[in-house]
Parts: sequence; C-alpha cells; structure tokens
Amino acid sequence: MSIPQSGGGPIEHFEQLAAYMASGCKPASDWRIGTEHEKFGYLTDTNAPLPYDGPRSINALFQGLADRYGWTPVREGEHVIGLTRAGANISLEPGGQFELSGAPLQSVNDTAAELDNHLAEVASLAGPMGVGFMGIGAAPVWRHGEMPVMPKGRYRLMTDYMGRVGTHGTQMMYRTCTVQVNLDYASEADMVKKLRVAIALQPVATALFASSPFFDGRLNGHKSWRSRIWRGLDDSRTGMLPFVFEDGMGFQRYADWVLDVPMYFVYRDGRYIDALGQSFRAFLKGELPALPGEKPTLSDWADHMTTVFPEARVKKYIEMRGADCGDRAHIVALPAFWVGLMYDSGALDAAWDLVKGFDAATREGLRIAASEHALQGEAGGVKLLPLAREALSLSQAGLAARARSGASAASEVGLLDVLADNVARGRVQADDLLAAGTVDPARLYPAVSL
Repeated sequence: MSIPQSGGGPIEHFEQLAAYMASGCKPASDWRIGTEHEKFGYLTDTNAPLPYDGPRSINALFQGLADRYGWTPVREGEHVIGLTRAGANISLEPGGQFELSGAPLQSVNDTAAELDNHLAEVASLAGPMGVGFMGIGAAPVWRHGEMPVMPKGRYRLMTDYMGRVGTHGTQMMYRTCTVQVNLDYASEADMVKKLRVAIALQPVATALFASSPFFDGRLNGHKSWRSRIWRGLDDSRTGMLPFVFEDGMGFQRYADWVLDVPMYFVYRDGRYIDALGQSFRAFLKGELPALPGEKPTLSDWADHMTTVFPEARVKKYIEMRGADCGDRAHIVALPAFWVGLMYDSGALDAAWDLVKGFDAATREGLRIAASEHALQGEAGGVKLLPLAREALSLSQAGLAARARSGASAASEVGLLDVLADNVARGRVQADDLLAAGTVDPARLYPAVSL
C-alpha cells in the first residue's frame, strides 16, 4: 500500500481534483512503466512469517539494504517503514508483505532488470539469515493470528474499519500479495479508453496470474482466493466500476466517485488522524469532524485516492490491479502483457473492440469466474481461455510494434512466453499448485528466490 503522498498545496477550487489527474497527461515519448510486487517473507527453518523486529526480520533486511546498497530509510516515528532509492521504494503491507514499487522506466526489459537486481540484493541478505520469500497470491498456511503487524498508523486505522465493513478486509490487508503495473495516458480520452480496456480485461489477468488456491492450510475452492477476498472487502471502494463505461466518463466523473468513498484518515505532521467513514466533500467545506474548520490540500486528495481499490485505479496514471503475485517469470510478464495492450495504439484499439460489447453483468461475471476457475471460467457466453488467447495475441503484436518503432527491444515479446504456455496448456500457477498437492512453502518455493 501507498506511503504518504505529496500531491501539493491547498485545494482552492473544486476543479483541482480532476486537474490533479489531468496533470498526469504526457506525450507517448514520455510514457513510463512502473511495476510493483509484494511477497511474503518467512523463516526457512520454521516456515513462520517473517517478523518486523529481531535478528532475522524485516527491520534487519531494511538495515542491510540501507548499509550495503544505499537505500534511504523512511521512518514513521521511531520505526523504519520503508526505503527509497533512485525513484523506487520498498514498503510494507500490513502483514509484513515486502513490496518493491519500482521506478518509472522506459521498457519492460528495464523493469525485468530492476526486479532481478532487487531479488539479488534481498537474497544476499536473506539467505544468510535463513529467510525465504514466497511469490503467491494469498498466504497458503498462516492464519490471521499468526501474521505480524507492521508499525504503521494507517494500518491500525484500516484494520479497525475493515472489521466493520465487508467480510474479507483484514484477509486482504494481512494475507494477500499482488503484482501490478502503472501506465501513463496522453489525454482524458486516452485515459478513458485505457481504463475501460483495463477493467474489462482484468478478469483475464486474474485468470492468467491466479496462484492462490490454498488458504488457512486447506483448499479454498478458488484458483485466486486473493481475487475472492477483494469481492468481500468494501463495495464502496472496490469492483469493476460500471460508470466508467457510461457516456460522460472522464477525470471529473472519476473524481466524483472517489469523493463519495468514505475516508480512512488525514495525514498530519507524521501521524494519521482518524477520519474513518467521514466525507471528503465535508472536508472541502471545512466541515470534517476530524479536523473542524480545516480544508484539505492536494496531498490529502492524493492520499484519499490511494484508499480506493477498484480493479484498475486512476491517479496520475492507471494501475492494473487484478493479478496475484507469482514466480519471477509471471512478475515480469504482467507489465509486458499490459504494455503490449496499452502502449501501442493498434493493440489498444483492437483490445477495445474485443471487450466493448460486454455489459456490466458480463464483466462482473467474468471477474467471479476468473477467481473461481481461472482460464476455465466463463460468463455471459464469454469463455476466459479464448478471450485470454486473443488478448495475449494482441499484447504480443503490440510489443512487436513497439520494437519496430524503436520504443523497446524485440526480446520483450519473449517475456510473454510464460503466459503463452499457460494459454497453450489451459493451466496457470494455481493449477500446478493444486497438482502438487502441498501448501508447504519450503517445498513450493526456493529459500531466497522467486
């Protein structure tokens, strides 16, 4: 999850909310790729979750990364809660999930190199400590009471609120991991088209990257339990956003939706102030009960935008959020898949043609089907396996077109080979985990590598 945002100064006009997103518009020559992934750390001798403190801990890894590799610590009070370096940051999810939020890079090959460098740095420290990492969508064996709790004020507030709305919020916070990519747009119209394609095809990503068929040490009846968790979290801030496909969609329409999502907090002077369930519209009027008489800044708006969790999210770019984390090959395939679809105009147009006939019920049905059955799912007469095959073909063509234009290397198409194999077999990581018949992380995953 996000660290405190730096959006800007006071909000003096309502139009600034939409303008904040519009300020992200940039020419294609300036488009970048930002990849994020989360992973579970564990102690290799006991398979217990990696704690925050101690000789074998998150804090020890943070210290090693700072001392050996030049990362700068980010603190909240007396605790180190993350690291930054050269446009990238390492942060913590509520249950200690170790997240790399990569720098904005020019090519998918660059993101793959960034990932490999990160894994090598972490492995050099984790291996001697007896620490391993799992790339998987949901913790397969650990129960809620076993998970460590990170020392972040934002998470204390959210944990309380999640226990009062929905049914699966704390599971999401403490026991899931994702991989996502953040991509740019050129204009409001470009944002709308990309967001529509991103949301409509998130079920394909969920299916292709499904890796969480175990939970609480047993089968859960889904190929992606992480996706199932998001459907039981908080309907006010999650889902497939049907309004995105309506006439009049744009920055302002998205801002209107975010405004009506209940707040979690306001960040002031290094601490999180409880604003649970309060209204950002009231905040704009200086009527927020948590800060009576005070009006928000653009930083507050940027923070609030990080508390909505649809399948694809707009900030100053679009985040594709539908995939379980997995092994290294799948982590690098995720940005390749979406870049191929989004950063070539021909592929984007063809992708929109592929999904523009879906109605809201079909899109939601595919979301559920992908969670339950991965590539074998279907809804509204649409089967996910052939849809994934077509989407993957478009992505491959989009990456090839970028290579011909000099925007990226031809070898980027090869990063999709693992997905091509998934489609050819009709099987994904979850199917292979089920065939292995084990939820033992030491047997499923190497000690220091994804």
